[in-house]
Amino acid sequence: MSSTIYELHGQVAVIAMNNPPVNGLGFELRRDIVEGLARADADANVKVVVLIGSPRAFSGGADIREFGSPKATAEPNLNTVIRHLENARKPVVAAIGGACMGGGLELAMGCHFRVAAKGAQIALPEVKLGLMPGAGGTQRLPRLIGAEAALDMIVSGNPVPSEQLKDSALFDEMIEHDLLPGAVRFAERIVAEGRPLKRVRDMKVSLANAEGFFQVARDTVRAAARNFPAPLKCVDAVAAAVTMPFEEGARFERESFLQLMQTPESRALRHAFFGERAAAKIPDVPENTPLRKIEKMAVIGAGTMGGGITMNFLSAGIPVTLLEVKQEALEKGIATIRKNYEASAKKGRLTARQVEERMTLLEPTLSYDDLKDADMAIEAVFEDIAVKEEVFRQLDEVMKPGAILASNTSTLDVNKIADFTRRPQDVIGTHFFSPAHVMKLLEVVRGAKTAKDVLATVMSLAKRIKKTAVVSGVCDGFIGNRMVEQYIRQALFLLEEGATPGQVDRALEGWGMAMGPFRMSDLAGNDIGWAIRKRRYREQPGLKYSKIADRLCEQGRFGQKTGLGWYRYEAGRRDAIPDPVVDQMIVEHSEEIGAQRRKISDEEIVRRLIFALVNEGAAILQEGISRRASDIDMVYLTGYGFPLHRGGPMLYADEVGLYKVVDSMKRFAANPHGDPGFWKPAALLAKLASEGKSFN
Repeated sequence: MSSTIYELHGQVAVIAMNNPPVNGLGFELRRDIVEGLARADADANVKVVVLIGSPRAFSGGADIREFGSPKATAEPNLNTVIRHLENARKPVVAAIGGACMGGGLELAMGCHFRVAAKGAQIALPEVKLGLMPGAGGTQRLPRLIGAEAALDMIVSGNPVPSEQLKDSALFDEMIEHDLLPGAVRFAERIVAEGRPLKRVRDMKVSLANAEGFFQVARDTVRAAARNFPAPLKCVDAVAAAVTMPFEEGARFERESFLQLMQTPESRALRHAFFGERAAAKIPDVPENTPLRKIEKMAVIGAGTMGGGITMNFLSAGIPVTLLEVKQEALEKGIATIRKNYEASAKKGRLTARQVEERMTLLEPTLSYDDLKDADMAIEAVFEDIAVKEEVFRQLDEVMKPGAILASNTSTLDVNKIADFTRRPQDVIGTHFFSPAHVMKLLEVVRGAKTAKDVLATVMSLAKRIKKTAVVSGVCDGFIGNRMVEQYIRQALFLLEEGATPGQVDRALEGWGMAMGPFRMSDLAGNDIGWAIRKRRYREQPGLKYSKIADRLCEQGRFGQKTGLGWYRYEAGRRDAIPDPVVDQMIVEHSEEIGAQRRKISDEEIVRRLIFALVNEGAAILQEGISRRASDIDMVYLTGYGFPLHRGGPMLYADEVGLYKVVDSMKRFAANPHGDPGFWKPAALLAKLASEGKSFN
């Protein structure tokens, strides 16, 4: 089957790209465009060619389904197709509607003329994958819209509506109504007028004080891009468009593109791009699984989490009935929701009307009976199994048949929660991250009896509320919190051996983490970890824990909410101020347990904490709690502030090399104060390392 549709409209040959969903420029489409051009050239009755896409997309660029396969670079590659367009003997008109991005825009710029529909989205977004345009985009766009505007588009990667570019040389005409008839009329007119063929490569680009402009641009981009080399390379490539002949500039662009392809930063961004898409795919749940209708939500609990969860649905236009047991708590929760929306309005992100529209979707109640019409309920009450039991037994009584019952638990057994009901097939875990209306991650916990259509419905709902959903099996802490517990355990051991909370946090933050483990604990509340440790002491008495965190909690230092934690906090501020009292307490604890304090390097701190994550991640994969290493990485990139340029803990381990990871773990196990059991490699990690393989 052809990837293009070739039709004649009088003397106009129309080549319509037909590679759903976004006309990705895969091998078959590239080949068929070239064949269509040859067919038009051989037909004496054809005077002009129109290249068009679908209403959704002219072309979204490279076909991601071919990434990493021989087809991606097979001839004709995109540069070859563009040469055929530029060198065609008959005029070629690009008719642009919908998305015209990346290679799609480069394809359009290779045509002699371009017309566009209103609302078309124009972009060169390669920088978002740690790359730059590689088929002349950095050389042609400055010639069409000017170097300054082109640089802004290329470095940001953000789409621009076609109307914003209507006065530039990028478009020869804006089409008011139907794109194809308008493009055909334009094509007929250029033939009738005998317009000469315009090759963008032959155009000149000039810029006053180019040297000064690009120096300022480099300084600005260097400060903003920090860990990513691609934006700076984009500046150099646009500078080449201004200062070099086209062929030299194009050669510089191509060489830079190939260099960027090999950088770990680009690999990390591409890994995240594909990982987000892979996370939505569940092997045993077909994509065509019928979904349950979700038109009305219920949320139980109007506290910090319940309020944040509620906002997700109100913002998506979904009505929510919010339940609390006390009027005072209910009013406080509603006031907080309104305050959050009004804060967004003050920043210009919402209008006053939008705030009111969202608030009118909220129905507060003190009665479970008011939840009977909801299609789905999410429980966001205190993290205690007895409290959850009471809620789910009541939900089971009042919710209609087929309604989905979800728990926002962060550690508890979803199977046990499901068994509190007579409909375990309708129960699922939806672990939101705080603040729930901001954080992108949603851990979707699949119980042993969770129905496939329930899982599919919740994954679809996550998209509606703009979350990255990752499926986890049932275990203590699921994916994210199970791993972070080992991360925190290791951080506490480092304190006993000679580090301070400030040093550990600075090392991790300097490496790229959004927040170090002790600042993170203070933000979340140290009492939460304390409750988990108390449970561990009962359930796993042989597990080695530092008692230093317990001592902190015994003094009531629960973090930001109490003004004292690993740091101290001043009223109304969130700055973590080092506290000599804590440092002295740590030193005294080391003496009590006979630990000889020593100087610990930042490198050792980072490796011990990150490899603790990796080892637990390997165990999670081995047990089938997570289906893919990339799912684990998505959890950490979107929920735990893991640095995007490192791609997640599992990809980072791959970049280091699993053999080296295991070798480091052996050295850590030999530490006189260390816990050899902690550093025993998970079976999957040991196996992959011995075979020279990787997680991804």
